[in-house]
Order: sequence, then structure tokens, then C-alpha cells
Amino acid sequence: MSISMNTLEAILRAFNNHDIDSIMSYFSPRGEFVMAAGPGGYGTRLVGRAAIAKALKERFEVVPDISWTDASSWICGDRAVTEWRVQGTTPTGPLDCNGCDLWHFDGDKILRKDTYYKQVINV
Repeated sequence: MSISMNTLEAILRAFNNHDIDSIMSYFSPRGEFVMAAGPGGYGTRLVGRAAIAKALKERFEVVPDISWTDASSWICGDRAVTEWRVQGTTPTGPLDCNGCDLWHFDGDKILRKDTYYKQVINV
């Protein structure tokens, strides 16, 4: 089975529902999630379902109203790109920016989710 637009849409629904069990069902046991922020200019790299689930649980607790909207996706073989707008309320104020995920799949399981946000600078 290969990745489909229906699967990408289901993954987005799981993120918007903050349904960690559902999100984890889409990740390969050896899957990785590279977050938008972290050391070395590459972002924090989480490997394995347990590490990814822990980080997502913390993210959903810190930004309980986080949601991804206005999503557009493209699939090319075992890779995909999803552009989106993320919004929510952080402890330091509102989050509202555009970003994307670069996906790599093995069949219908996520091998790698690499997230990028536009950097918001208030001038």
C-alpha cells in the first residue's frame, strides 16, 4: 500500500483532534519527526513512536488549541509535501504562521516528518 491523499488528510485530522494514538498509528516503529526548532539549525530529531508521542503530548498540553488549517498536499512516489497554517495560543502569546511538512513514507507508514515554520518577527 502506498501513500494516498486520503491518508494525508486523515493524518491532519488526527493532529487537529490531538489524537496521539491515531497519529502514532501512521508512524513506522522506526519513524522520525524532525521538529521546526532545536539545536544545530536542523531541529530536534525524535526517533520512534514513544519519543514522538511524548513530544506531541507536551505540545498539545502547552498549546491546547493548536490547529492546522488551509492545508494543501502533493505526493510524488513515497514522498509528500503538505503546506498549512498553524494557529494556537502559547504561554507567551498567539501562534499564527505558515509552514510545511516534508514527508517520507514506507507504504502508508511515516518514516520521516520534517516540519518547517515561517519565522515570525514582530517589528
